[in-house]
Amino acid sequence: MKALIDIHCHTIVSGHAYSTMEEMISRAKEKGLRVLGIADHAPSMPGSTHVFYFSNLSVVPRKIDELILLKGVEANIMDYEGNIDMPVEILEKLDYAIASLHPPCINPGTIEENTNAIINTMKNPYVKIIAHPDDSRYPIDHEAIVKASKKYNVALEVNNSSLKPDSFRTGAYENVKSILNLCKKYETKVIFGSDAHISYDIGEFTNCIDIMEEIDFPKELIINYSTEAINNLLGENIL
Repeated sequence: MKALIDIHCHTIVSGHAYSTMEEMISRAKEKGLRVLGIADHAPSMPGSTHVFYFSNLSVVPRKIDELILLKGVEANIMDYEGNIDMPVEILEKLDYAIASLHPPCINPGTIEENTNAIINTMKNPYVKIIAHPDDSRYPIDHEAIVKASKKYNVALEVNNSSLKPDSFRTGAYENVKSILNLCKKYETKVIFGSDAHISYDIGEFTNCIDIMEEIDFPKELIINYSTEAINNLLGENIL
């Protein structure tokens, strides 16, 4: 079964990525994706763009040939109360927001602080995905996060980049495995994210698939294989 969806991708607008939006679209079409989501880093990430960029994404077509293009943002969790660095008036114009913990934007806290930050962020109705909740620099209560994910209908990401051997996120393999086993237990859905920062990585889920096969994770709990699942996550009929 082929993954249809990749909505964690970055363009040169993020400041530390290397392909244009048009290059990302072209590569996604070549790889046979049905849905591509561009989620550039929000303004608090050093080197990223101004909020005006996100407010003007309405000029970008929704459909390009057979590819559905979603417009999102990877917002930064800024504090342990779960506030993010995107105003509501911009979020309501986008298809979705990913939220994540990044060292330039928030210092790692205790397990309780980091867990509270993520769960409080999940309560934001515009946040649909928690990206790379696998980084040991930000220890979290895996069971609490998985339960909250199901409660608030916010997907936990299995980040292909985190699982690379040279990843800068420490302990990712062990953390992802722990989270996935809990997702199996509670029947909580997850989403693959390439976290592509160059067009060649779009739709690249090899590391995600390897760990899924290792623990025999149910495919019906993986959002990337189902248009119905992505519609349910984002709350709209994309396809």
